[in-house]
Parts: sequence; structure tokens; C-alpha cells
Amino acid sequence: MLQTVAQQFAQLGTDISTTWAASGPQYLHGMWNTISLAVLATLIGCIIGFFCGILQTIPCAKSDNVIKRFFLKLINIIIRIYVEVFRGTPMILQAVFIYYGLPYFTGSQMQWSNVFVAALFIVSINTGAYMAESVRGGFLSIDPGQTEGAKAIGMNHFQTMLYVIIPQALRVLLPQIGNNLIINIKDTSVMFIISYGELFSVHRTIVGATFVYFPSAAIEMAAYLSMTLIASFLLRWLEKRMDGSNNYELVNEDQLVGAAGTYNHPGKGSPFDERSKEYANPSAAEKCTVQEELLKNRNGSTRGDR
Repeated sequence: MLQTVAQQFAQLGTDISTTWAASGPQYLHGMWNTISLAVLATLIGCIIGFFCGILQTIPCAKSDNVIKRFFLKLINIIIRIYVEVFRGTPMILQAVFIYYGLPYFTGSQMQWSNVFVAALFIVSINTGAYMAESVRGGFLSIDPGQTEGAKAIGMNHFQTMLYVIIPQALRVLLPQIGNNLIINIKDTSVMFIISYGELFSVHRTIVGATFVYFPSAAIEMAAYLSMTLIASFLLRWLEKRMDGSNNYELVNEDQLVGAAGTYNHPGKGSPFDERSKEYANPSAAEKCTVQEELLKNRNGSTRGDR
């Protein structure tokens, strides 16, 4: 039994080596197409998500203009429909509707001239639907005092989002962005439905030519696992870089102590003399009067007069 299993694994290794030797460049080309599509689509999807998040968080009060309230309500409805439709349907069906629906409804007058652009559009808007809700939650997690402080110094909503909220929310959203990247690396496999030459499409082509299914599937699984592991490693490295150093030197001494007692009054009679001119040259009688007043205050005799 063990000998049979060992022979099967040996045969699998031989078949994988043979398949890779014959079709290795095609697998690598498919991996490149998968990575380029996933990375670009994730970036564009993040931009869409952040834009939708900013629009959804525009403040709207009952005292605002009716036109402003109407358009903000309309924008929120459109974003909500977009998010629910693209989160609630499979990407493979979205690809079919977008790629094949355009020539269907236009009588083949309009169609996608570049399959990569079509695939990028499909994956990007799908990612943007997921990121829109994540970004909205990330914005709400930021302390409202940050927004109030930005408004106090005269920033409008978009300036507040760009310079105050987004830099803080980006760190919170980085794990979700990484998850979307890894998901896109795997989910781009459905783009074979529109004949895009990603890794899974290459696997189908090779299997159709050689009829050796399992060795090709093993190569494909190893390739997907390698891409996702590398992406995870890079994202964790980026998170650590954004966190900064975990060791900080605490200040144990007051930095102002060294400056204590070092102040000297400007020279007497100089333009910077802070002393009152009235008492610049007091007479002996005035000195006695001042000393008497100080003694009275010290003994509390003038407490009712103060």
C-alpha cells in the first residue's frame, strides 16, 4: 500500500516536471497577468471606495439648502444601489453582463476592444463596492473631535477628509485592503469567461491540449499560493512600516530646567528696559514707603483693603 502511494507521488512529480518543462512560460505569463490585474484593480477599487466614503460622510443638516439635501440624498441612494448590486452578485455574472451585455444591447455597435480593460473595469468596480462600506466604517471609527478640530481652523469637508481623516483611516483600513488584494488574486480566475489570459485560463488551455488535468492543477495551486503568500508578507511589512518603531526613549528630564534662572533684565535705561520709569530712580523716602507697605501686607493689617 505504502509502496503504491509512493509510486503515485513519484509519478505525479514526473508529470508535474514534464508539464512545467513544456508549458512553464505560459504559466509564468498567466501569473503575470493575474498579478497585474489584481494589483491595478485593487488600487482603483480603493480609490472608488474612498470616493464613495467621502461622499457618504458629507454633513447634511435640516437647515441646509433644499437642493443640497436633495442631491446628497440622491448620491447616497445611488451609492447604496451600487454597493448592494455588486456585493450581492457573483463576479463571474458581472463579467458576463458587462462584457457581453454591451454589444447585446447596442446591436454589436459598441463592444470592448481590449479584454484587459474590460477585466480591469469589472474587478475594480467589484472591489470598489466592498471597499465603500469598509471605508465608511473606517471614517466613522475616527474620533469626531478630529473633524471638529479641522472645522475649527477653517477646513471644508474635503480638506478635512484629505488631510486629517484619510491618513488616520488608512492605517485602520490597510488589513482590509490587503484582504481585497488577496481575494482579487484568486477571484481573477473567473475572468476566463471573457477569455482573459490569466493563470486559470492558461491552466484550462494546457489541460485541453494535453488532457493531463491534475498535474496542471497542482502547478496552478502552487502558483496561487506563492502569489498570496508574497502579497501577505509585503502587506505585513507595510503595516509594520506604518506603525513605526516600537521602542521610544522617554524624556526623563524637563527640557526647560536648563533655561531656568538664566534670564537677565535688559540694561537700565536701555530701549528694552522693562522696569517702570516711575521707579527707575526712587528716592530714599519712596523706598521707605514701599518697605512699610510690604510689612503691612505681610502682617495682614491691610487684608480688608485688598
